Amino acid sequence: MSDLRISSTETSARVRSTLDTFYRAFAGEPDLLDQVVTPDWQDIPLAPGQGPGADGIKPMIRAFKQAIPDLAITVHDVIVDGDRVGVRAAMTGTHTGEWFGVAPTGRVFSIGLHEFHRIDRGRLTHTWHLEDWFGWLNQIGAWPVSKETAS
Repeated sequence: MSDLRISSTETSARVRSTLDTFYRAFAGEPDLLDQVVTPDWQDIPLAPGQGPGADGIKPMIRAFKQAIPDLAITVHDVIVDGDRVGVRAAMTGTHTGEWFGVAPTGRVFSIGLHEFHRIDRGRLTHTWHLEDWFGWLNQIGAWPVSKETAS
């Protein structure tokens, strides 16, 4: 039983290291993705205009970094089950550049991030993600849209 615990602990540490690098990539170091995702990594769903694989999301990460230069991702929970990894995290930052067509507001935000990954030999093969962008719109004051703004 103790061997199982050690193995599980070692596996969790390796997964955590992969995830730490993955989220550092999203916080503004997109080239780190090449270290932790497979060449055919699938990001599900793709954002509008996003190409496939790591190279497809790097321009978006760079644009995100310009809009939210102090972006930080804090991982709260990681659950590992075989080749599947569940993550509960938060993204925080200050909206200082245009993002999603919204002019900079200078407002600080914190939104939830939930992801499931499939991992193979220390690299992510798939990422299914869901971020609370509606919460982001509320926190930066872009929602609800006023009648004057909507027209």
